[in-house]
Amino acid sequence: MNAAIRRVGRNPLPEGAISIGVGLVLAGLTQYGFLAVAAHALGPVRYAPLATFWALLFVCGPGFFLPLEQEVGRAMAARRTRGEGGRPLVARASVAGAALAVCLIVPSALAAGPIAARLFRGDTVLVWALVAGLLAFCIEYLARGTLAGNGRFGPYGLLLGSEGVLRVAFCVALAVAGAAAAGVYGLALVAGTFLSVAVALAGRHGLLRPGPRAAWSELSSALGFLLIASVLTQFLLSIGTVAVQLLATPAEQAAAGRFLTSRIVAYVPIFLFQAVQFALLPKLSALAARGHHGEFRSVLGQLLLFVAGLGAISIVALAALGPFITHLLFGGGFELGHLDFALLAASCTLFMVAQVLSQALISLSAYVRVAAGWIAGAAVFVVGTALGKQLFLRVEVGLLAGSIATVVLMAALLVPLLRSRAAEGIDSEALVAAAPPVVET
Repeated sequence: MNAAIRRVGRNPLPEGAISIGVGLVLAGLTQYGFLAVAAHALGPVRYAPLATFWALLFVCGPGFFLPLEQEVGRAMAARRTRGEGGRPLVARASVAGAALAVCLIVPSALAAGPIAARLFRGDTVLVWALVAGLLAFCIEYLARGTLAGNGRFGPYGLLLGSEGVLRVAFCVALAVAGAAAAGVYGLALVAGTFLSVAVALAGRHGLLRPGPRAAWSELSSALGFLLIASVLTQFLLSIGTVAVQLLATPAEQAAAGRFLTSRIVAYVPIFLFQAVQFALLPKLSALAARGHHGEFRSVLGQLLLFVAGLGAISIVALAALGPFITHLLFGGGFELGHLDFALLAASCTLFMVAQVLSQALISLSAYVRVAAGWIAGAAVFVVGTALGKQLFLRVEVGLLAGSIATVVLMAALLVPLLRSRAAEGIDSEALVAAAPPVVET
């Protein structure tokens, strides 16, 4: 009886799901809060360089450093199950992260003038905020991997939530003080990241226990393919605003800001999808590792049906209400048209499908196929955008075409892999059935 009660009362979610889920919700809501406050404070024209900065930072930051978090977390968790400390592993990962950060920061600093002129309307403060942001993201993702690998999901969720709250607090303070330059808002965003890491790590003991020496291979032999996939995932997710800025004429100074505000409203379903993604996608890896290929296909099908339903609802709702919601959140002069929202919502839906297929391939250790899918999507986006004429439409069609290309190629690469794994499972069962019975004596 007591055992049954314990089973009923047990939390069915994965360990840490609630803490990280709360952090993700706060991070998502405060992202909109930061941009809304900044948009009202700056207005459409002065907001445009900040929008470009936001998009570029979120292509490079999570794109380059998220694989580091994932591999540190995985390797640290493996060491923890063996009773081994992770200090040598984190030291090794820090070297890799620092080298990657230097490769991004030095060229950005050397090209500060052209970057400011071409992307940020001459605001050099945003270039230095970008440099500081790359360093901040390197530190943050190393900290997140270390916390996750040690099972410290409370501090991990605190880092996610406090980062967004601090960014909004700094942004509100600037707006109240009457700040009217995009650069200081960029610095406020980066300052929130640095401070949130300090808040999450303050007083945490036992994160870096001594342990055996870490080889480079312990991080992952597939880190290169994961890095390519991660960068191009963020590229397809966030590059639209940068493309608008690069293609805009002098008469379209507010275009990048208008595109970003409408894009983040149209991409609201991604935040709903993250909650399901966190709970269900790790299950795919476990099922693949155990050889439960039938259940693997079932869970994958459920995820794809969920995304399709969520996407269909969002396309209809955002095509109708997207301009009104954007006007309500950001003020007049930012909203795009109904067709723009329909195209952006459709590209969001297909992007979520691509994420599901990507995670399915990763769980089957098909890293090359994942990278190939995102490479195809990025290439099609560039070509599709280059061939267009009207500013917003060419970028929106490019995003839609890029997402379609990624989904089609990943699906084409995943289906035969699933069939071969299923055949392997059937062959294994046949061998077991054909084995002579063991006779006890």
